[in-house]
Amino acid sequence: MSEPIIVVDKLRIVYNQGKSNESRALEETSLTVYPHEYVIIFGPSGCGKSTLLYSLSGLQSATYGSVSVKGKAIAQMNEQEELELHQTSIGMVFQAFYLIPSLNIIDNVVLPKVFRGEAPKERLEVGYQLLRRFGIAEQADKFPNQLSGGQKQRVAIARSLVNNPDIILADEPVGNLDSESAENVLKILKELNEVDQKTIVMVTHNPEHLQYADRVVHMKDGRIIKEEIHKEKRAIVHHKQENEDEEADQTNPELKMLMASFKSLLPQQVDVLLVPFKAKQLLSHLLSELNEEQVAMAEAFLKELLFKNIDNATFVDRLDLDLEKGGAGWNHMRAESFSARTEEILSIAQSMKTDADRAPILLASYLITHFHLRLDAKKLLRFQAVLKLRIESQIGQIELRKRLDAPMIQDGVGLHKNTVEKVAREIEIVMLLKFS
Repeated sequence: MSEPIIVVDKLRIVYNQGKSNESRALEETSLTVYPHEYVIIFGPSGCGKSTLLYSLSGLQSATYGSVSVKGKAIAQMNEQEELELHQTSIGMVFQAFYLIPSLNIIDNVVLPKVFRGEAPKERLEVGYQLLRRFGIAEQADKFPNQLSGGQKQRVAIARSLVNNPDIILADEPVGNLDSESAENVLKILKELNEVDQKTIVMVTHNPEHLQYADRVVHMKDGRIIKEEIHKEKRAIVHHKQENEDEEADQTNPELKMLMASFKSLLPQQVDVLLVPFKAKQLLSHLLSELNEEQVAMAEAFLKELLFKNIDNATFVDRLDLDLEKGGAGWNHMRAESFSARTEEILSIAQSMKTDADRAPILLASYLITHFHLRLDAKKLLRFQAVLKLRIESQIGQIELRKRLDAPMIQDGVGLHKNTVEKVAREIEIVMLLKFS
C-alpha cells in the first residue's frame, strides 16, 4: 500500500462548546484518502460533509482528533507550514465561485501565482494555457459579471489549478449550475483525476454525481455511515508512487515550489492577504538596484506602513537605519525619496477611494503631472473616459494599453508606446492600492 495523502483520525467538530447552544457538526470521523483517488463525500444537507471538507483544507479547526496532509498534522503546523500547505498542496473550488469582481478573468486565474511572487510573463503564460484548456480563453479580458455560471466555475477551477496542486477539494462545485454546465464541470474534474492524476475530494448531495467517483463516503448526522467502492485505487498506487518518488529524488526541490498551489480565496480573506502583495508590487514598482537583504527589510517595513502600524516618519527612519541595527541599510536621501514617492501613490489611491465620483479626473491629473503628459482638451476628455472604464472594471489591463496607444481617430488616446507602458503600470499599482 502507498502512503495516504490525507488522514482524518477521530475528528470531532463542536461549535459553541460548553454553552447552551452547543452543536456538534462531526462525531468522531475517520477517513483515509490515497494519492490519485477520486472520493465523493455524499449526504443530505446539514450532515457535516462540507465541515469535513473544510477540515481537510485547514479552514476548519478540529475540536478533537486530527487531520494530516502528506504526513503532517495540520494542528501541529506552524504559520509558515500552514501557509505552505495552502500554497503548495491544496486547490479549492466552491459552489459560489468567489471570483474577485474588480479583477478580469486572467487576473483572477493567476492571482495565486501573484501571491507567490512569480513574474507577470510566466504567470500569464500558465493562466492563458488553463483558459485555453477549458475553452474560455476568449473571456480572458472580461470580468466575472460578464460570464455565465458555468464559465465562472471553469475560471474558479483554473485558478485552483494554476500552481498545479496535488489535491483538489470541491464543495458542491455544480450546485449553482444548470445541468449542461454541471456535466461539463464534472467531466473536467474527472479528467483532472484520470489524466492529470490529481487527488479529488468532492462534496455533493446529488446521487447523479456518484458515478464519477472511485469511492463514495456516505454521511449522516455528522458521521460516516458507509463507504462504496467503484474503483479500487488504494492497492495499485504503490508501484506508481514509488516510481514517482524516485523521479522526485532526482529533481531540484525548487522546481516543486514553482508548481505550488494556492487555494481559492474567500472574500473576507482578500483584504488581509492583499497587503503583502501590495507591498511587494509597490516595492518592485519603485525600487532601484539594492541587495537582497536591503529589499527584504524594506518590504517588511512597507507592509507595516500599509497596515498603518507605522507612520511615514518612522518608515523613513527604519529604511535609513543600518542593517545590523535592524533597519534596511539605505542612505537617508534614498529613504526620503522613496518614502515621498510611496506617499504620493498612496495619497492618490486614497483620494480616488474617498471621492469615487471624481476618481477618473483625480487619476488623470495625477498621471499628467507625474509623467508630464501634454494633452489637449479633446485628448484629456478621452484620457479620462478610458481611465473611467478601467476604474469601473469595464476593461482590463490589455484593453487599457490598447486604448492608451491607439490614435484618437480609433477612439484611443494616442500616447507614445514607451509612455503607454509607464502610465499603464502606474494605473495598475494605483488600482491595486485603491482596492479593498
